[in-house]
Amino acid sequence: MSNLNDRQKAFENKFKNDQDMQFRVQTRAVKQFGFWAAEKLGLSGDDAACYADQVVDADFEEPGVEDVFRKVEADFKAKSVDCERSEMQRVFDEKYNAAKASLLSDN
Repeated sequence: MSNLNDRQKAFENKFKNDQDMQFRVQTRAVKQFGFWAAEKLGLSGDDAACYADQVVDADFEEPGVEDVFRKVEADFKAKSVDCERSEMQRVFDEKYNAAKASLLSDN
């Protein structure tokens, strides 16, 4: 019975670690996406960092990145920045893949 308990703990630990890694990848990708959006909005330095943090905060509204895209789209619209959703998705995917590779290489 001990082997079964050990195996269950191992699965639980793996699940916890996978969830933690997924959260860290998502957060890093969203922050980098926020910096990309800040650049398109003409922000730099501390203003860009503040904006990227706001984009990360927006990601906690609901699962997925739709909340992030809605925030950035609204900000782009307010500043008359032209950007298609497909471009945002492409850029986010690039940021996500880079964040994942970076975090995996850290481990």
